[in-house]
Amino acid sequence: MLLPLTLAAIFALLAMVPLQGHADPESVIEVGQFSLSSKKTGIPSGWKPLAFSKIPRHTQYEVTQEGTTTVVRATSEAAASGLVHEVNVDLKQYPILKWRWKVLNIIAKGDVYTRQGDDYAARIYITFKHDPDTIDLLTKTKYRLARLLFGDIPSAAINYIWDNKAPLGTIVDNAYTDRVKMIVVESGRNRVGQWTWERRNVYEDYKRAFGEEPPPVNGVAIMTDTDNTGEKVTAYYGDIVFKHVR
Repeated sequence: MLLPLTLAAIFALLAMVPLQGHADPESVIEVGQFSLSSKKTGIPSGWKPLAFSKIPRHTQYEVTQEGTTTVVRATSEAAASGLVHEVNVDLKQYPILKWRWKVLNIIAKGDVYTRQGDDYAARIYITFKHDPDTIDLLTKTKYRLARLLFGDIPSAAINYIWDNKAPLGTIVDNAYTDRVKMIVVESGRNRVGQWTWERRNVYEDYKRAFGEEPPPVNGVAIMTDTDNTGEKVTAYYGDIVFKHVR
């Protein structure tokens, strides 16, 4: 999408969220409890719309029923926007992210390596709370230049994406900044139309992608976008949780 990086615009709000406790060693941190939602219409409770000022058409999100289970449906036609949930997670204690999703089609013109193809049938967007004093001078310089060129961007983020052709496990810089890493967890049409469970060790993924220890997670977004390619896609998102390794 044209501006996938403006989640930074809500970072100040995310930073004010108190750190969740970890007293119960068997507990999980619920990010999206969509299946337990009592809502029948609209966006899920605890999630906020994420729209971009330069993109007039927005992806449509709403809770819906799949059998007896409540999920979130995203429909995008030459559009882009997301839903974001504020959450603070210490990845040393809760490194595992689990979720399930389904897409009804992939984006034929999508290309993770170009800005023109920077659209995804489905993605889970993880943002991190950074202390600016810990970022080296070169990274600060690149970050400031990117902000001048592209507006608000996060200091670090990971996108878990459903791509159309890149090999599974691919880790590549976002087309706009190397402070956002794209990780391909599903690719192609083999699982189109099927609910698919995903499990990622975000702690290890961050170290592999950025070569450093991860700061706390401060937000999770779901996003389906087609503003660059002008295509139409429908995706579904199920429950999302952070948990211990075991």
